[in-house]
Amino acid sequence: MKLDILAIGAHPDDVELGCGATLAKEISLGKKVGILDLTRGELGTRGSAEIRDKESANAAKILSVQVRENLAFSDAFFVNDKSHQLEIIKIIRKYKPKIVLCNAIDDRHIDHGKGSKLVSDACFLSGLRKIETELNGENQEAWRPIHVYHYVQWKNIEPDFVVDVTGFIDTKVEAIKAYESQFYNPDSKEPTSPIATKNFFESVSYRAKDLGRLIGVDYAEGFTTERYVAVNSLDALI
Repeated sequence: MKLDILAIGAHPDDVELGCGATLAKEISLGKKVGILDLTRGELGTRGSAEIRDKESANAAKILSVQVRENLAFSDAFFVNDKSHQLEIIKIIRKYKPKIVLCNAIDDRHIDHGKGSKLVSDACFLSGLRKIETELNGENQEAWRPIHVYHYVQWKNIEPDFVVDVTGFIDTKVEAIKAYESQFYNPDSKEPTSPIATKNFFESVSYRAKDLGRLIGVDYAEGFTTERYVAVNSLDALI
């Protein structure tokens, strides 16, 4: 299966939080979208890897993505080395996405910055034909995504561009709610965490609303890029 967009996150729920509304919009426009989680989030303060597995599957259904895979890298301890790069390269060559969305370049959680660099490097290396990979016993062809973008996460990083996601914020919120063990629940007996507060959960919507305000729409999601943003003409901008 060839994907238009592959969204990659260090942990299950990174993608939903960072670009869930954008994915929902692209899917509504007929794009084929998949999600790749690098870890199972086993070191998270609340819940467990097994619970996260179920929650991420439910979130994928809410977003209506074509496929979701997990590489089960070691949470907090994965590194940007050859063995990890090759595993991501295999997925990129398997799905041949035009666009890859990945973690913020700099963020509160160390896995986000690490994951961002790891994925960006793997996207480049995936285009080198002399790097040989196999999947299910078959040699894979080299493939390099056209674009690699980084979604905004915990830190209020100034985005390079924003996507109008008006009409899709509710889908994003519902996908996030699928992670019942992770986020705000006044009845939970689990330890608290920075992402389990009421303030954090409400920030999902009010951040999107504020970005939308800045471009004259109801809601938006922000992204950064390591390359210039190019348009075909001035009227391509909204």
